[in-house]
Amino acid sequence: MSEVPQDAGCTVKPVLAAKPKTISVNGIEITRAAISRETQNHPATKPIEAWQAAARALVVRELLLQEARRIALEPEPVSDEDGRRETDEEALVRGLVEREVVTPRADEATCRRYYEQNRRRFTSPTLHEVSHILLPHDAHEVEVLATAILTALADDPKAFEAMAMLNSVCPSKTTGGNLGQIGPGQTVPEFEDALASLPVGTVAPEPVRTRFGLHIVKVERRIEGRELPFEMVRERIATWLDEKVQRTAIQQYISILAGKASIVGLEINASPSPLVQ
Repeated sequence: MSEVPQDAGCTVKPVLAAKPKTISVNGIEITRAAISRETQNHPATKPIEAWQAAARALVVRELLLQEARRIALEPEPVSDEDGRRETDEEALVRGLVEREVVTPRADEATCRRYYEQNRRRFTSPTLHEVSHILLPHDAHEVEVLATAILTALADDPKAFEAMAMLNSVCPSKTTGGNLGQIGPGQTVPEFEDALASLPVGTVAPEPVRTRFGLHIVKVERRIEGRELPFEMVRERIATWLDEKVQRTAIQQYISILAGKASIVGLEINASPSPLVQ
């Protein structure tokens, strides 16, 4: 089970170009072995970046554990719906944050103000009703076949269903190539991009190439996204705002602890950020 999300978005930042020999928090060493194990939880483009992120996470964890023990907090582990139980240390970190970091909940006025300022973010996705003819990459002279089908469809657009049943290797061939309604993220990006720019009722002038093969694509219908009313998104907005405020408050709390601690081997930026209003 997780503790505070990876350093809780705090402003604790390593400013090291290389791995220091020793990192410690109030005299408690964060071993290189522990940091190496932790790197698996911090993917990065460069090994040193993963190592620094792991060191930062362990320093934050040690800060929180030391504070929990200082105030004699008792761990009260809980289990999730899958039966996974917190460790005592995870419970201490969670309990400390719940006790010490209290944040206000977003009220109706705050949520509505955010909605009014970000209306474009709250729309239903555009849907496309699509038909296609799929030609496999390994088909003999597939490019020639695709060109021949497109030429035939240019002369007789109503022949699409028959062409799909005759040539497509997609199971949709049984319905004339019709894929039904497709929304964002339901197809590969190349296919989705082609739909966005294709007029309704027309066949794409060029085949769309994806990892599945060559697609001859026709947009049968487009259902434009519509603005969602506030009532439909109020809970989503409230959850997002609450989480944002809590992340900022945790960041502040960790910065305060870091400012009081003796941390060796990792330079800390302890300036807190203001709470979201």
